[in-house]
Amino acid sequence: MADLTYTIDALNALNAEDATFAFTNCCTSSRWVAGMVEALPFASIEACHQAAKDVWANMGEADFLEAFEGHPKIGDVTSLREKYAHTKKLASGEQSSVNEADDATIEALAQGNTDYEEKFGFIFIVCATGKSAAEMNELLQQRLPNDRETELQNAAGQQALITAIRIDKLLPSA
Repeated sequence: MADLTYTIDALNALNAEDATFAFTNCCTSSRWVAGMVEALPFASIEACHQAAKDVWANMGEADFLEAFEGHPKIGDVTSLREKYAHTKKLASGEQSSVNEADDATIEALAQGNTDYEEKFGFIFIVCATGKSAAEMNELLQQRLPNDRETELQNAAGQQALITAIRIDKLLPSA
């Protein structure tokens, strides 16, 4: 996400083009973004979050897939090693027993992501905040046996969580 932050008043004062840009940094579904711009102004961050949920609840598969496309694919072993190289240090305040990701975990996560995308036709979406590579792999393996419709709904739910986190980053002082 770009380093954009607003107060609720500043967000409400944006023109449609700038508001579109701001919301696109939260979710790349064009229908969701348009719905959020249309819902302006918001009385509070809570009202913004409620609008985000309400707009998302009216989205369909094409909208979900468009939102998923805004995420990088987690499947490259090198990028996964870099991402989880300091897991223990980063998560120490949350989970003191988390270990750094080993090569076997990284390889399993990369293969799982490939298997997932081949089965469902979209990348694995999970709210990764605070999760180790091992936890991500465990979640991926738990979801891999699902049918496509179940998994589309799971991924859409995770996207909604990610979007909420991004809204909080967009409106840190709201």
